[in-house]
Amino acid sequence: MTKARIALIVGILCISIFPILVKLNLTPGLISAFYRMAIASAVILPYMLITKKFKLPSVKNIVLSMVCGTVFGADVAVWNIAIQESTATQATLLTNLSPVWVGIGAFLFLKNKPTKNFWFGTVIAILGMVFLVGFGTFLNFNFDLAFCFGILSGMLYAVYMLTSKNILNDTTVVSFMTISVVSSAVSLGIISYFTGASFTGFSNLAWLVLVIQGLVCQLLAWLLISYATKNMRATRVSVSLLGQAVLATFLAWLFLDEKITLQMIFGGIVLLFGIRITFYQKQLNVFKIVQKRKTKEVDLIVKP
Repeated sequence: MTKARIALIVGILCISIFPILVKLNLTPGLISAFYRMAIASAVILPYMLITKKFKLPSVKNIVLSMVCGTVFGADVAVWNIAIQESTATQATLLTNLSPVWVGIGAFLFLKNKPTKNFWFGTVIAILGMVFLVGFGTFLNFNFDLAFCFGILSGMLYAVYMLTSKNILNDTTVVSFMTISVVSSAVSLGIISYFTGASFTGFSNLAWLVLVIQGLVCQLLAWLLISYATKNMRATRVSVSLLGQAVLATFLAWLFLDEKITLQMIFGGIVLLFGIRITFYQKQLNVFKIVQKRKTKEVDLIVKP
């Protein structure tokens, strides 16, 4: 479990730079999403074929992995468009409602139901997110297409998390990632082509940003997050990913000269506290198990 948590933390660090790169607005949202998946595919697919580490899953899991890839690709594209058509703050807040959708989906479809601590921690984490982005954001909400895309992004992400959790129970992480990311690239490529998007003509900086998105924000980040998802509850992973908002805010201050206020610092602390609550239940259960074992040992000593 320690390895899974470390993988999750590093994965969150890798995806935290993504909103900063998108804010540069160097390429259209849909094309940015396509190249993120295509570059990741161009690296992982040859590697898997050369090293022969690819293990063919069952037909059912192959189909589900392809669906996951298509859904995740759509999620990234929709989120990119939401950021570019409204504000990064509004889009980030709306898409980060995904833990709520994951919790509802887990309650309806998974054997491991969300605990009370999950719901309590999620509420606190989202409240922290509200403080982080500022209450003024709600006053400036435009219930337009960008708003709908922000909500849709969170829902698509929830579908991806819940489906991938079931697949990863029976499939290796790298095999799932290979099928998933290639499916994302193909589906986004087809959509980009038929919508008349341009695949070339970008600046050198834009290409550099696309490469970073593909290798760091997608390939490395989601290999690590998928490993964490395989070994942890999907609900806990989804809430933990809210931590990227705190890191993204810090990076925006560091590289884009965006201001950080005391309210934002307070919101970040509350958000992280909410994430911490979702992990508390397991430690409590472990404590109870240890206590039960100690009680049994005492009974064995006392009883003749």
